[in-house]
Amino acid sequence: MTDHLTKEKRSWNMSRIKSKDTKPELIVRSLLHHLGYRFRLHSKKLPGKPDIILAKYKTVIFVHGCFWHHHKDCPRATTPKSNREYWKTKFNKNVQRFKEVSIQIQSFDWRVMVVWECETKKIDALTEKLCSVLQI
Repeated sequence: MTDHLTKEKRSWNMSRIKSKDTKPELIVRSLLHHLGYRFRLHSKKLPGKPDIILAKYKTVIFVHGCFWHHHKDCPRATTPKSNREYWKTKFNKNVQRFKEVSIQIQSFDWRVMVVWECETKKIDALTEKLCSVLQI
């Protein structure tokens, strides 16, 4: 199946996809702030520039999009029908890169937490998850 958009339109669409301050990330940050946690954002001092850094708890939070990071068993983690090999390679690299970054961060005795985009739809469950991880 070929792309129904022109190359220019596809490029324009892709350029609008944000890597920082995404809606799921803003939801998690707002919830953490409401719960009384203070944090830093996108520190270059840690591998992978985590989305949220809670230094007091030696914990980092990555807010992953289900599509881009291929959330297992999530309906949002689809593979486009056109150029499938390109997308499979891209998703595999994203997953592998995150595994390597997680190992590096854990080697500093920090905890790594992942919040998936689909988890931000259920605030009560997300609140429980955040509190259970952060309360030592």
